Amino acid sequence: MIESSPPLAVDGLTFRYRTAAAPALSNMSFAVGAGELLLIAGGSGSGKSTLLRCLNGLIPRSYGGDLSGHIAIDGQDPAGMGLAQLAQLVGTILQDPDRQIVTSYVERQVAFGPENLSWPRERIRAAVQATLERLRITELHGRETGGLSGGERQKVALAGLLSMNPRILLLDEPLSSLDPASAREALALFRELADDGRAVLLVEHRVEDALVARPERTLFMQDGRQVFLGPSDTFLGLADPREVKLPADVALAALTAETFERSNVQTFPARPAPGDALLEFEDIRFGYGDGPEILRGISLTLREGEVVAIMGPNGAGKSTLLRHGIGLLRPRSGQVRVAGVDARGSTVAQLAPTVGYVFQSPSHMLFAPSVRAELTFGPRNLGMDAATAEAAVPMALAQVGLSGFEDRAPLSLSFGQQKRLGIAAVLSMRPRVLVLDEPTAGQDYGSTQALMRTIGGLEGLAATVLITHDVDMAVSYATRVVLMREGQIESDGPPEQVLADRALLQRCRVVPTSLLELNLRLLPRTGRFLPIEQLAPYAQAEMRNI
Repeated sequence: MIESSPPLAVDGLTFRYRTAAAPALSNMSFAVGAGELLLIAGGSGSGKSTLLRCLNGLIPRSYGGDLSGHIAIDGQDPAGMGLAQLAQLVGTILQDPDRQIVTSYVERQVAFGPENLSWPRERIRAAVQATLERLRITELHGRETGGLSGGERQKVALAGLLSMNPRILLLDEPLSSLDPASAREALALFRELADDGRAVLLVEHRVEDALVARPERTLFMQDGRQVFLGPSDTFLGLADPREVKLPADVALAALTAETFERSNVQTFPARPAPGDALLEFEDIRFGYGDGPEILRGISLTLREGEVVAIMGPNGAGKSTLLRHGIGLLRPRSGQVRVAGVDARGSTVAQLAPTVGYVFQSPSHMLFAPSVRAELTFGPRNLGMDAATAEAAVPMALAQVGLSGFEDRAPLSLSFGQQKRLGIAAVLSMRPRVLVLDEPTAGQDYGSTQALMRTIGGLEGLAATVLITHDVDMAVSYATRVVLMREGQIESDGPPEQVLADRALLQRCRVVPTSLLELNLRLLPRTGRFLPIEQLAPYAQAEMRNI
């Protein structure tokens, strides 16, 4: 090994999956030095995850195709390394933590990697304890992994990686399931790990959040190509705010550079009053098995015409509550009513036409051999004839930006594309209430905006529930925000009221974003929270009046 070799170097890397017509990566060339944190951004399906698979050896070991170019790990070709040797040098966090958790208990999961490297028992125990303490999750030590929330599973997957102390860290959207405060803590840890001398590659759609880790450079990808590689500050000045989620002041500068006339500033009407109750939870108490209560007497009514954002810390019970609405869980006590009917007497299939639930992890939903089969399965099981179900496929795919994917295998898609396919599969059953669990996970900013516009215009959809840690999604689209903590509701009301209470946000581990701060500042003019694009003319009018 050459002494001056960087931990990671890539030269002319090109890869095409065996079943794909076009390359997933084309002529990628870059290096990452010790102590550097590189932010990798780009749209869903741009090749980010494929790049990481090449770097950690999953390509070509687990994914077939045509690979060319050169990769050097500590100056060595990883093709000549054994998996155990490579695992000690390169550690990966996957987008979907469920694919990385392989044991039943947290302690065993964190110890899994070191055990497979044949470390002595005492060294393993010390590594597990030190890692849990470093991530501030020692309270999860004896927990079963199956009972963890999505965010808790993501933290445990990260602990399993860090316990092996690799020199190169590949982090594929590690913030997607974390509450905002946990995400800030994770980003501070990533910066600390880089400062300790590691090379850290952070794949993240949430560019504004990722900037907290102070990445030295940003690599931006489109269609498998690197279209920008340079200082992160320079990238912010070049990025399109309609495609990349940028800090509000940066996005605003780009948007107001386009000429807005005063006539663009409009007064938005008051939100219409909510209609009939569609989903009712009355004094719900629940715990898994003989375990402690996760839901502690929750009462909540979701009504026609509402877009409700349910927020709160990891493990607060958000997903657990809504799964009662589709019959997957039954309360220890209390009552769930769906469209006025007691859910206890209904099966999951009987509730599906009223409440559609898109899971946080697409691997919990997708099972069919093709995208077409995935989209026709639900409607046919609800009694729709085959011809009608087939005819609806192109429209369903167009709604989620996946036109032309009919014959692809669902698990061959990127995580973000799988997520959108899961949404299309639920929408194909035409539910009256759509529940989206972490809808922005794996989604680039442009896809998220397009998806929310589509959902807002769907006929027959009476209400939408967003289980989310994405503050900006709640600010931009919610008509109501419900904040949960420790299995109870802390606050419930209009977003302008709930998200303005800073003490409340701190208790619920919600970190204000620049878009929230901008909305609060302009609220006397707008009268309601708005997406960044609609705020731009108000901000320009404010500047004219200064």
